[in-house]
Amino acid sequence: MEKFEQDRLDKLEKLRAMGIDPYGKRYNGQKSLVSIIENYHNEEGKRVRAAGRISNLRPHGKTSFLDIKDWTGKVQLYIKQDKVGESKFEAFRLLDLGDIIGVEGTLFKTRTGEITIQVEDFTILSKALLPPPEKWHGLRDVELRHRQRYLDLISNPETMKTSLDRVKIIRGVRRFLDERGYVEVETPMMQPIPGGAVARPFITHHNTLDLDLYLRIAPELYLKRLLVGGMERVYEINRNFRNEGISTRHNPEFTMLEAYQAYADYNDMMELTEGMISSLTMELHGSYQIPYGEKTVDMTPPWRRKTFVELLKEYGGVDFYDLSSLVKKAEGLELGTHGGGKTTPDRDKIANGLFEELVEPQLLAPTFVLDYPASLCPLTKLCEGRPELAQRFELYIASMELANSYTELNAPLEQRDRFMEQAGTEMTAGKVDEDFLLAMKYGMPPAGGLGIGIDRLIMILTNCTSIREVILFPLLRPGTRVTEMDTTS
Repeated sequence: MEKFEQDRLDKLEKLRAMGIDPYGKRYNGQKSLVSIIENYHNEEGKRVRAAGRISNLRPHGKTSFLDIKDWTGKVQLYIKQDKVGESKFEAFRLLDLGDIIGVEGTLFKTRTGEITIQVEDFTILSKALLPPPEKWHGLRDVELRHRQRYLDLISNPETMKTSLDRVKIIRGVRRFLDERGYVEVETPMMQPIPGGAVARPFITHHNTLDLDLYLRIAPELYLKRLLVGGMERVYEINRNFRNEGISTRHNPEFTMLEAYQAYADYNDMMELTEGMISSLTMELHGSYQIPYGEKTVDMTPPWRRKTFVELLKEYGGVDFYDLSSLVKKAEGLELGTHGGGKTTPDRDKIANGLFEELVEPQLLAPTFVLDYPASLCPLTKLCEGRPELAQRFELYIASMELANSYTELNAPLEQRDRFMEQAGTEMTAGKVDEDFLLAMKYGMPPAGGLGIGIDRLIMILTNCTSIREVILFPLLRPGTRVTEMDTTS
């Protein structure tokens, strides 16, 4: 056992020998530290209660200054032996950085103007047996920060702020939709048939029913069932699971907003998306100009709206309708020119590959990309007079896809044909969500549907360029087991 831990264990036993429980009881009536600071002008000279973790200790004989932190901020404490009594001060000497205490005392300002609580009594609430990282100068090792998020939150105020901003953003999304007549619902996370997206699912098994189930890749088909049932504006902020890669933009478990509105189309969802995100931006930043990495993103509405075909021509220099030029461009970039087992070039897949390579990196400012190749959109109505394109938009901000929306296909026979075409002629009925197709036969109203990647939205609004920074416990590759010694490295 390392000396620093043994020292703390010795202090623990001394506290117990003094009749003090080092893991104290509930502590009521405390105010948040930020409220104590903000309301000082009303509270000066009055008795207050506060609680927090010791982040700094500056002993001076029979007096001491120290700082405590809670999740709102920090405040300075001043403790004197003749104020709290000799036995209580002896217990105070057994405290360390990282210990959690509750205090009662009087508010005053020091000669330097710092708001301070003069401690008249304190309670030990939790004795820490390990010191905080790097003696409270912050945990900087990225791997450790993600593996030991509790230490990251303790030592890095920016991590706490990002985590609390996430809460504000999700709360703002709910408020925005609730105010517009949407209702929040819940759909199954375990599904007998994965649907609503093209992705590799995680598989699990229900023992009692002897049934293989899939963690959902999207809630779409269940939310559309609710449209059939007459729920005209629904949304879900849900956890989705896709058994795919891990990167700075992808986590296998992620949070998605999906919303559906009867009697609407993708134009209505565009207005909804722009209004929601721009209002969240202003609420969080007080400005439409926000930093992202080394760049500044202008979120001022209205946002640019361009078609997939127009942007492919503008940034890629190729015509979507000229297959030979698409193939030539793709071959020059060493991109694939065949797809889905086909031996002939697949125009839509080639065009989409070129779009991802040449166009996406250019879309810094918010851009609605409209009317995608139809074969990429099996759940979407086709554009009138242009059956090769579908009424779909994707929203890009900071060169990252953030939202996806359709004018939803509501023709059941056509939907079955699309499913079969998407999966190939070998698809059997057992692989199709027959209940969803049955529901559509009872009549699904025309509707607009929207999906927004909540984690990516939070990345942009909190200036985090890695998705791991906005997920409290991201999935990580197996690594060396974290040990107690890591906390002080």
